[in-house]
Amino acid sequence: MSAHLTAGGTAPAFTLADSTGALHSLSDYAGRKVVVYFYPAASTPGCTNQACDFRDSLAALQGAGYEVLGISPDPVAKLAKFAGKEELTFPLLSDEDHAVAEAYGAWGEKKNYGKTYTGLIRSTVVVDADGTVAVAQYNVRAKGHVAKLRRDLKIDSAVSAAA
Repeated sequence: MSAHLTAGGTAPAFTLADSTGALHSLSDYAGRKVVVYFYPAASTPGCTNQACDFRDSLAALQGAGYEVLGISPDPVAKLAKFAGKEELTFPLLSDEDHAVAEAYGAWGEKKNYGKTYTGLIRSTVVVDADGTVAVAQYNVRAKGHVAKLRRDLKIDSAVSAAA
């Protein structure tokens, strides 16, 4: 099991393919704030709900200076189908060997219906423009997480204060 990231630490570098096969590196976003969220499986109810919440909040997040990257252990072809079906307009990245999830502390022991197994832990890491971790949240809920994240990042208050 990998250690969780903490605020103030350096976000691990990565390069992964998105749903179109294009490569995305964390360094591509240098100078910008990035919400990196890890989800277990495309096209499952919880993950679909969470991805659609990010899609629906994308304008507010981007308006506050945040980019969004979703990462799962799904292959590129599955991500392409998921992105198309749900009209997701932010990159979904394929981490089939879960090396990035491990580096971010989002891969480890889970319990489900009394069984313990190793898998992806639903997590969100916010990386500041300088590459440091601003927020690291683990075992987040699919439903309501994006709204909570927006409150934590004071996005809604910043948008309403600017209006």
